[in-house]
Amino acid sequence: MKSKGSRFERDLIAELWKAGLAAIRVAGSGVSSFPCPDIVAGNGRVYLAIEVKMRKDLPLYLSNDEVEKLVSFADDFGAEAYVALKLPRKKWKFFPVRMLERTEKNFKIDDSIYPLGLDIEEVAGKFFQDRLGEKI
Repeated sequence: MKSKGSRFERDLIAELWKAGLAAIRVAGSGVSSFPCPDIVAGNGRVYLAIEVKMRKDLPLYLSNDEVEKLVSFADDFGAEAYVALKLPRKKWKFFPVRMLERTEKNFKIDDSIYPLGLDIEEVAGKFFQDRLGEKI
């Protein structure tokens, strides 16, 4: 399962680079005693701390601890905290932490939240730039 997760992380890194964001996998994410996301990405205007998830179907549940560590790193680093979710035969969707639904014990992304997820171009800031008439 770990190698499958690494493959999805590498796939997302390639997509982030194509979207104009420099991106790297964080060594030790998930096992470090320090809070660290799976991927850190940025382009000088936008900085992202990303927790990567893939699922066959929804809902996706995230523990309080997982979300708190992601937010803690993002705040300390000056980045925005996102959960990137890949479903089969779908493009990556990005969810700012504030978009996650709070449950009694966890956070979740379900069928009501999934359609609200952002596309990679939105998190890269391209739509904002296009509206201003600037070239990326």
